Amino acid sequence: MSPSGNPSIRLSTRRRSIVLIVVCVAFLFGLSVPVPPSITHGQQPSHSSPAAKTRPRRVETPAAQDDAEEVLRIDTDLVLVDVTVTDVRGRPVRNLRPEDFKLYEDGEARPVSFFNVERRGGVARPLAVVFAVDVSGSMTAEEILRLGGAMQVFTRHLAEREAVFAVMSFGMNAKVVQKFTADAQKLERSFQLIARDLNGLSTHTYDAVDDAIRLIVRAAPRTRERRLMKRAVVVITDGFPVGDTVSPKTVIERANNSEVSVYTVILPSYSRLLASTTDKHAPLPTPLDVSGLVEKTGGTNVYASDKNYESLFKALAEEVTSTYVLAFYPPEANRRDGRYHSIRVEAPRGLNIRQNRAGYKAEGGGQ
Repeated sequence: MSPSGNPSIRLSTRRRSIVLIVVCVAFLFGLSVPVPPSITHGQQPSHSSPAAKTRPRRVETPAAQDDAEEVLRIDTDLVLVDVTVTDVRGRPVRNLRPEDFKLYEDGEARPVSFFNVERRGGVARPLAVVFAVDVSGSMTAEEILRLGGAMQVFTRHLAEREAVFAVMSFGMNAKVVQKFTADAQKLERSFQLIARDLNGLSTHTYDAVDDAIRLIVRAAPRTRERRLMKRAVVVITDGFPVGDTVSPKTVIERANNSEVSVYTVILPSYSRLLASTTDKHAPLPTPLDVSGLVEKTGGTNVYASDKNYESLFKALAEEVTSTYVLAFYPPEANRRDGRYHSIRVEAPRGLNIRQNRAGYKAEGGGQ
């Protein structure tokens, strides 16, 4: 009898064929299944706790990085606040840790979900600065001439970091002299192009700062290569705004919402006007000081003398880059209620602290 005629042999042959087909299909399927990235990079799969599974992390740090700096992806629920800490002599204090700070929302303590030191792992925080220079008739020609060299000192002091600068002039109108650039030659040319407005009878300082913040929002995003960017406006003026169409309150709100700090440099022309009424060692507050523009955006105000332009701008550059970033997650009930919520940060005793904003307004209209 031939093998094809034996039923047991035919059944065995059929089984072998089925097994062979199954093996082939399994092999092809195995080729098509993607391998988890953590395994391809030689990492062990993470074992998340149940709490982590129910609430995914909103701030994620990649497992492998080119440097030791934290590179983060931040969602819109995270509320950030920049703080600058100084000692009793006004010098920036560095190397503080998250546990050195206490953070409160509406008076309630909140855990710090994210903490960023200005320098971490030797990599500097990216920076975007707009110089807003007063060219109104109250400014002297000598002041404007010397400002170019002082601003170059500022930018050179920050040459080691990833930074971009823009230059504006303002009197009766605000004008962009140089858009954001990292090119030192372009900046130097722009400083030389700043000219005094002999017919400028008004000094629209708040309008200029408002325009500078808008420029930052358009051209300098909050993050650069997934790193938080420090954003600032440095206003150089005689300290006496006149004729503005935008109120200080509006400018402060825009700065807070855009996470922009405002720094002011008051030039000697203002001090000379007050020479007969004030102590040289204790200059009277300018209208800019009284407005709260600097205080409520986390910046600082400095008075220039006839001799300290360059050293002053160097110190100011150090000040701008000495910030910490703290962030927290508001309770679910606060995130979409459309209300304003206060933020207060406390530093260790004996130190002074400035915040770039005193609160935030939640999205939505509440229920």
